[in-house]
Amino acid sequence: MSFSAKGIWREFSHNKIGMTGIVILVVLFSMSVIAFVTIPVDNFKTWNDPASWLLYPKSAQPAWVNYFQSEKIPEHLILSPQSMSQQLGSVYVMTDSFVVNYQYDGFPSDFIYQYDIKYSGSPLLQLSVTRPDGIELSLLSTSLPYANDTATYSSMIFSTQNVISKNIANVKSKYSFSFDDLTSEKIVFSKLDENKILKGSYVFRVHVYDVSGKPVLSKSHLILGGKVYGMMGTDELRRDLSVGLLWGTPLALFIGITVSIGSVILGLLYGVFAGYKGKATDEVLMRFNDIIYAMPALPLLIILAVTIGNSIFLMVGFLVIFGWVGIAKVSRSMALQIKTLQYVEASKLMGQKDYKIIFKHILPQLLPYAFASIAISVPAAITTEAGLSFLGLGDPTFPTWGQILHDASSYSAAARGMWWWILPPGIMIAITGLAFVFIGQAMDIIVNPRLRR
Repeated sequence: MSFSAKGIWREFSHNKIGMTGIVILVVLFSMSVIAFVTIPVDNFKTWNDPASWLLYPKSAQPAWVNYFQSEKIPEHLILSPQSMSQQLGSVYVMTDSFVVNYQYDGFPSDFIYQYDIKYSGSPLLQLSVTRPDGIELSLLSTSLPYANDTATYSSMIFSTQNVISKNIANVKSKYSFSFDDLTSEKIVFSKLDENKILKGSYVFRVHVYDVSGKPVLSKSHLILGGKVYGMMGTDELRRDLSVGLLWGTPLALFIGITVSIGSVILGLLYGVFAGYKGKATDEVLMRFNDIIYAMPALPLLIILAVTIGNSIFLMVGFLVIFGWVGIAKVSRSMALQIKTLQYVEASKLMGQKDYKIIFKHILPQLLPYAFASIAISVPAAITTEAGLSFLGLGDPTFPTWGQILHDASSYSAAARGMWWWILPPGIMIAITGLAFVFIGQAMDIIVNPRLRR
């Protein structure tokens, strides 16, 4: 059988298990591209910065659980505005409108308005909402701090603030709401005379009036608090788990492929050189190989991570150091057989140098085995990194799947029934490992004629 690239691919393409692994691998690479294209690098850098996730809910389930619920759980919504500005005489008016079609069977936990505004003087800010039944409720009217020159002011308005509660009390006295407790959410989102949700289209409006100049609203967001959010939910630290899972994909592939390629290349060169040289050189090199092979890898990796550092790049280096020994043994035994072949002996008689014989005549014969070894080694590297991260010895600045599982364990996610924090990273580790196992098995069949029969 030919071991050329075309020959290997021709045999591989007829293997259903191998092609299944390729399909899974293509999906994983597509997820990596999506992570790089759609998720800002700032989200990746601020994964462990609590201030960056204040707008998100704590421990929220994925939004798609509503498809399996008879009653829809309120979704946590972060709304962006439709902006409009106009001038009425000497008064500049800036308006941000937030439209939401509320179709859930529960009240939102709260609502928050976050904004940055650039202005001079002391503009007036008003917050109101128009309900689906046409009733307009004034929630807040306040003057912003005075500024002589143009200044930027950042703030957040919470539905639980006293001034909004007082306005809600006035609203309740004007309309026949059936609720005794004066929570802003229930008054805004309930039917008149009924203790039920008023479903439909709500329009929240923020008006800013300024006579000193044209105000500029930026980072204007309205947040309706809920119990479900996004594709993968959130964790105890309010982080969007879909961000961690997506970014974990290229990190897992980087760790697995880098470690496997490094280990195979190192082990292949080491074993082939030992087998080709033979005698004393072979004896010394293989005794050193046995020493490394006998060392307990996981305890040593733990010690190295604690004493030297837990950088993800150091971890990759450590995994390569402990991953090449088994490959070296196999490649040595194969080199011992290949070097006795006639064309290798002829090359020696013609005076070719050792390194040319190794790279030209021996290593090309081991390429199919190298490809199979790379594929089979990837799952071990990924699971080892995940295990170290789960023990708290991984790089905390990178949202790897193992790090997500470590955080889930730290906050007792299993005991609290937070399955969306545990199952997705575990499934991703299993699927990634399975893809490379399928590819490795297909390559093993190509390499081993007995299996092919």
